[in-house]
Amino acid sequence: MSIERIETVVVGGGQAGLATGYHLARQGRPFVILDAGERVGDAWRGRWDSLRLFSPAKFDGLPGLPYPGPAWSFPTHDEFADYLQAYAAWAELPVRTGVTVRRVSYDGGRYVVETHSADGDGPRPRTYEAENVIVAAGYDRLPKVPDFAPRLSPDIRQLHAIDYRNPGQLTEGPVLIVGAGNSGADIGLELARTHPVLLSGPHPGQIPWRIERRAARLLTPALFFAFRHLLTVRTPMGRRLRPKALAHSAPLIRVKPADLKAAGVRRVERMTGVQDGRPVLADGSTPEVANILWCTGFRPDISWLDLPPDPKVFDATGEPAQQRGVVEAQPGLYFVGRLFQYAMASSMIQGVGRDAEYVVRHLVDRTGRRRRDAVGPSQWGEAVNSSSPEGV
Repeated sequence: MSIERIETVVVGGGQAGLATGYHLARQGRPFVILDAGERVGDAWRGRWDSLRLFSPAKFDGLPGLPYPGPAWSFPTHDEFADYLQAYAAWAELPVRTGVTVRRVSYDGGRYVVETHSADGDGPRPRTYEAENVIVAAGYDRLPKVPDFAPRLSPDIRQLHAIDYRNPGQLTEGPVLIVGAGNSGADIGLELARTHPVLLSGPHPGQIPWRIERRAARLLTPALFFAFRHLLTVRTPMGRRLRPKALAHSAPLIRVKPADLKAAGVRRVERMTGVQDGRPVLADGSTPEVANILWCTGFRPDISWLDLPPDPKVFDATGEPAQQRGVVEAQPGLYFVGRLFQYAMASSMIQGVGRDAEYVVRHLVDRTGRRRRDAVGPSQWGEAVNSSSPEGV
């Protein structure tokens, strides 16, 4: 097994990790970005075929490099994935792909990051010793599905949105989409061309204009300004909204309820359970469906963070007890890209750069203090006990 010492390990090479890398590079800090995908942007390439970003290209750039193309177009998932790959090359970021982080532990003075990467000869382990770890692995790590889902009849085809690609995956007959947020609405509109569609769940609200129309070019910047600057943990409005944002879907941005109705999508009550293998809705009805598509969101996966269950590090829900991405009770541990980490925009493409800059600024200040207090030269950035000269 090879061991590499590096000042900072960034876990995740999506938009949050790349924005973090940009700011670390600007500060001249030694770091590495680890990503499980075979290519930068693969997490986006795996989305459903027709997906387009919900934000205009004008708001889809990362620090230092605007998104190319028409400002008011809506990039496809593949186009945005290619942008991320180009961004990593443009910024000359040290991204190591095909690397899965299996465990991160802390011995009181350093973080030990255990990884493996697969090749033709099987997984190759590698360990990093780091002064800092920045978790930028994204919020959509594990799909959420209700506990009662396994009780559904096996003749009902079940898919989560993370596995959905196109209507051809579904069997003939009605589709129940559980989750009425942006993903559920987007996919529901697509499926309505080939299947009867029921959309289950409370209406999450909507922005009151058509974001794709020319007139929206006056209103949309104000919306994203509010997401970044008004709806934050520092404002009363933001603090009131944050619990709701963490518990529920964001308002509908592109698809409107009127679009769904015109396409024949029928709104139904939320799904509450299973009876005799069939879905049960809040009004007691049991619709006959051939497919169920779970658009019920995701939960973050930080089970690989093997740290003591200190309530000052992780709160009662298992979430990191962070302030603007800084875990004060666990020096050197940071987060970027969490849902409403600082603002409504924190998990959005347009918001990760500001949070990453704040985290990196804190890291640099902390590292400087440690250097001044340390005795002898720093050895962070050296490779030690390396059994192979190859990279990960």
